[in-house]
Amino acid sequence: MNFNFTWLEDFLALAATGNFSRAAQERHSSQPAFSRRVRALEEWLGAPLVDRSTQPARLTEAGEWFRGVAQDLVARAARLPGEARQVAQARSATLRIASTHALSFTFLPRWLRSLEARLALGPVELASDVLARCEAQMQEGKVHFVLAHAHPGARGPLDSHAYRCARIGGDQLVPVSRPGAEGGPLHRLENGPAQASVPLLAYTDESGMGRVVRSVLGGRLEVMASHVVFSAHLASVLRSMALDGRGIAWLPRTLVEEDLAAGRLVAAAAEGPWAVDLEIRLYRQRDAAGRAAEAFWEAAVPSESAGP
Repeated sequence: MNFNFTWLEDFLALAATGNFSRAAQERHSSQPAFSRRVRALEEWLGAPLVDRSTQPARLTEAGEWFRGVAQDLVARAARLPGEARQVAQARSATLRIASTHALSFTFLPRWLRSLEARLALGPVELASDVLARCEAQMQEGKVHFVLAHAHPGARGPLDSHAYRCARIGGDQLVPVSRPGAEGGPLHRLENGPAQASVPLLAYTDESGMGRVVRSVLGGRLEVMASHVVFSAHLASVLRSMALDGRGIAWLPRTLVEEDLAAGRLVAAAAEGPWAVDLEIRLYRQRDAAGRAAEAFWEAAVPSESAGP
């Protein structure tokens, strides 16, 4: 009997639900056809994977073992297109970088210019997006590097053994507000006894900045009188709302340094308790990435700055 890869996905759906009928629906299949495929997988392996005498159905000891194997195989198959592209493009001089929006506009141009002093930089293909989609492009093997803000207290999927990272710069998230009539912040974070609820401009879940704010400041924000009046995944959008006086936003200093210098925005609180120091990190796959990408990494990352 020839192996059918779809059997793995069928088995994992059944392992997750313990219900043949529900798993068949999730796999857009009739229950008899679904059951036959699970049985075919068991015959191919030569061992029962499911105890059908219980409700919900339970995995046998062999089934528990095979669940981990199946998950690894499905994950490995999902990476194959990206890995194939990496092999095919290993000789390509084009560097593919995914960068978060804020860094694309502020840090990236100056950084690339500084690298050109010690590296003959070839074509660069930039994908500017929110952090979650930058991370997905790295996981799928579509880019050589990801450039993003990071904080030790807000780890993401690229902060794992499968990837390397290096700190190549620093930044700071600062709470800002439009100035009021007397020059101070129109909205303040320090709550007084009779102060009204503070309007906040928040990041959506897919934003890397939002990940940092929630991880580092979430507990403090929960206990103060505040309410979210506007949400977006781009720091540039929240900057526009802050300039319009809609509320307080945590924005990268690199993005608002000119606004702060010109007085268009002011600090909404003393920087000590509410500002968050950030790293600017460059991420890459742990495996070799081709000559052009390896040369870029060597030029961009001092050896003592590279993560394990």
